[in-house]
Amino acid sequence: MEEPDLSSLCHHRVDSFCLSGLILRNIVLTTRHGGAPRHCFVLKTERCRRKQSPQGMGRKRGLFPASREFWEKKPLLIQRDDPAVATYYRSLFRLSDLKSLCSRGMYYGRDINVCRCVNGKKKVLNKDGKVHFLQLRKDFDQKRATIQFHQPQRFKFLVVCAGLHQDGRFSRAQALALSLLNSWDELWRIQEKLECYFGSLVGSNVYITPAGSQGLPPHYDDVEVFILQLEGEKHWCLYHPTVPLAREYSVEAEDRIGRPTHEFTLKPGDFLYFPRGTIHQADTPPGLAHSTHVTISTYQNNSWGDFLLDTMSGLVFDTAKEDLEFRAGIPRQLLLVEATAVATRLSGFLRTLADRLEGTKELLSADMKKDFVMNRLPPYHMGDGSEFSTPGGQLPKLDSTVRLQFKDHTILTVGLHQDQCDETQEKMIYIYHSLKNRRETHMMGNEETESHGLRFPLSHMDALKQIWGHPAVSVKNLKLPTDEEKENLVLSLWTECLIQVV
Repeated sequence: MEEPDLSSLCHHRVDSFCLSGLILRNIVLTTRHGGAPRHCFVLKTERCRRKQSPQGMGRKRGLFPASREFWEKKPLLIQRDDPAVATYYRSLFRLSDLKSLCSRGMYYGRDINVCRCVNGKKKVLNKDGKVHFLQLRKDFDQKRATIQFHQPQRFKFLVVCAGLHQDGRFSRAQALALSLLNSWDELWRIQEKLECYFGSLVGSNVYITPAGSQGLPPHYDDVEVFILQLEGEKHWCLYHPTVPLAREYSVEAEDRIGRPTHEFTLKPGDFLYFPRGTIHQADTPPGLAHSTHVTISTYQNNSWGDFLLDTMSGLVFDTAKEDLEFRAGIPRQLLLVEATAVATRLSGFLRTLADRLEGTKELLSADMKKDFVMNRLPPYHMGDGSEFSTPGGQLPKLDSTVRLQFKDHTILTVGLHQDQCDETQEKMIYIYHSLKNRRETHMMGNEETESHGLRFPLSHMDALKQIWGHPAVSVKNLKLPTDEEKENLVLSLWTECLIQVV
């Protein structure tokens, strides 16, 4: 077999295409050397290199039509015959990777689910406790069970490489192996970049299904779904949603979903997107090969409704401070009867809140921003991550010029002082960041997390906006009344590794 070209592989990893407005580089399966799609539905596409486009494919609209044509509306399938892209996808995860993972300690339920679709229902075949690879492989081969590996981005893949040349260089084969092994951390890198892009948590699951088997019954999810086919083939059926943009997971009976709107088979290097609420099911065709795909998902509980629930409490709190009607008691025994009688009164309150909202400069976020930053991935890095926990470079002083770093991993929000009682609560500026988050607990809801960040008086807002809004800013020009406050502000930010001296 011809040895793959390492430089070409690395080029694919750095310069691969981008799905316009939906997903970032190195996810969407095609490279600047890629061929024409063998099949696409609900889209027009073009080559990223500005050559003559195939008939019916636009040239000035980006790689795909605007994301609003697909995002939260309809599926997108891209299939390309490109061996280099298929190689890159296969490097993300393989069935053989499970053996080394099991040796490090994996547990049923938390890390691994074993299941099969039987008569339209999901049958869970988990054992108790720790996962042993031989038992896992036995269930896979004999029971034709699907292996679902939860959140693979949590795991650091280790490699020991021996047999260097005498001059200390890797052989070509070893260099390629190291490149692929390093790319096993690609899911961390991909999902971290997507969390920056979407501003929402991004999870993933790997599904490995033997030939002639199906792991899950027809169902829909409460997340936006991106499918990357890694090994083998997977036959998919998509159906019209019964609950568009669903807010919860649900299994659907075969007799309720009708005929598929789309039916196709994914091969290594293929990509599929569909909105939350899209009913779907997938099986591995009969034959010798198993199927491996990774599902990347996002936008769970990230709707306008969720945002309203998050921000309205702060708006009501502010309004009640100034509006006597909001502080007046509700009618006697209102909580004991139907509240429909006061609907008109409530409508009036909502109109008051709407009017106040028009002039509000800072919304109080109750939980969403903080929860996102506390639970997201830390920045992708190749080393020990010391640059995220130990400040480096010069100590900032009054005559320094500083710039913000890791902006995509930092949020600045206004909230109530958490150490004061209700009667005296005042607004404070909170800066939260994810630099010290633990990759190992990402998307594991039962794991404890802690917030990292700083708190400042509301009077520091203009100075912080200067730092956040400019490539670099002079410390002495910060909008604070005293030099001491200016130095204390930048020293606090520097200590948290959020700024550097330039």
